[in-house]
Amino acid sequence: MIVHPGKLKIEEYDYNLNDAQIAKYPLVERDSSKLLYLDGGIPKNKRFKQLTELIPSDSLLLFNKTKVVNARINFKKITGAIIEVFCLEPVEPVNDFQLALQQNSPVVWKCLVGNAKRWKSGLLELAIQVEGRSICLIARKKLKLSNEYLIEFSWNDNEITFSQIINAIGMIPIPPYLNRKAEESDNKRYQTIYAEDEGSVAAPTAGLHFTESIFNALKIKGIEVDSITLHVGAGTFKPVVSPEVDGHEMHVEKIVVQVKTLEHLLEKINSDIIPVGTTSMRTLESLYWMAIKLLQGDTSFSVGQWDAYKLNNYKLSNREAIEVLLSYFRENDLSEIHGETRLMIAPGYKFKFATGLITNFHQPKSTLLLLVSALVGDDWKRAYEFALEHEYRFLSYGDSCFFKV
Repeated sequence: MIVHPGKLKIEEYDYNLNDAQIAKYPLVERDSSKLLYLDGGIPKNKRFKQLTELIPSDSLLLFNKTKVVNARINFKKITGAIIEVFCLEPVEPVNDFQLALQQNSPVVWKCLVGNAKRWKSGLLELAIQVEGRSICLIARKKLKLSNEYLIEFSWNDNEITFSQIINAIGMIPIPPYLNRKAEESDNKRYQTIYAEDEGSVAAPTAGLHFTESIFNALKIKGIEVDSITLHVGAGTFKPVVSPEVDGHEMHVEKIVVQVKTLEHLLEKINSDIIPVGTTSMRTLESLYWMAIKLLQGDTSFSVGQWDAYKLNNYKLSNREAIEVLLSYFRENDLSEIHGETRLMIAPGYKFKFATGLITNFHQPKSTLLLLVSALVGDDWKRAYEFALEHEYRFLSYGDSCFFKV
């Protein structure tokens, strides 16, 4: 029975995190971080290089292969004012990230605008060089939304794509709590080594620790790997500010799951399935609810914030859920799921697939901390207290955790 978490008090998921404990930069070597290992409620000090020793052979690790885009563009007005346009998600002519980035001029994106009060009207122009071509990039406000704007970008060369534009002049959007500007090193270090699919404005940071050496060690032990894609939105940094959890609105994130990954999950359904990061976890668990909705005739492949709690009376095993999805895709000759999820995983949630989680340390009063608590219960408090006492480095560039259940 899944218990609805809406009335949970967010103050119960708070802890004291000092700025000095937030890692502002990554370590020199990706896999040299500490690893907090929690098994049976007992936290233990490990090194990330020991991860393979802690995972049973025949397990399956699930990674998020999204790639962070250079989503921040700075325009300079004639007055000298700097206007930062932060591209969040595509709107026109398509809303699929992969397709949107390959579009030629013009395109429309939902954006945050920094210093918006200095851009009351008119166009913003920027002269840039893209692969040896001189380009004039123009930004125009189309519509003011609640906290965002619809911005139309246009440029004077139809052989250049928007991906080429932002890769040439955009900056990688590092987390706001780092309290610094992005540097050249962030272009490499705020990406996983296996990132493929452009579309995120924040990295799936649990994967930042993985190196070729770690992957080789996993292979030698017989631990299998696979991947999904969830494009991480800026909402991942949004704290829960309402006193109770049901006052928080989860952000929508696009996901892609290939049929071969579903087949792999089915093959490993009786083994340990361990997501790498909360994004992989939410994608994995969303598959179950997509299957339930598919049985109801809903082919949107969209999971709402509270769907898991509204649909929990349906009895379907995790194996049956994967079989439902595979059957649909084979009947319709499809090779992958393109969907979206707003699934909130919080205490009271019953996990359908995951038997553990590899993740970083998360912000106080965050939905990510709620997810961790859903997995390990109040042991998260013991783990985080242990980490603070032992001077672990926190948040995106910080140390790692492996929670085994």
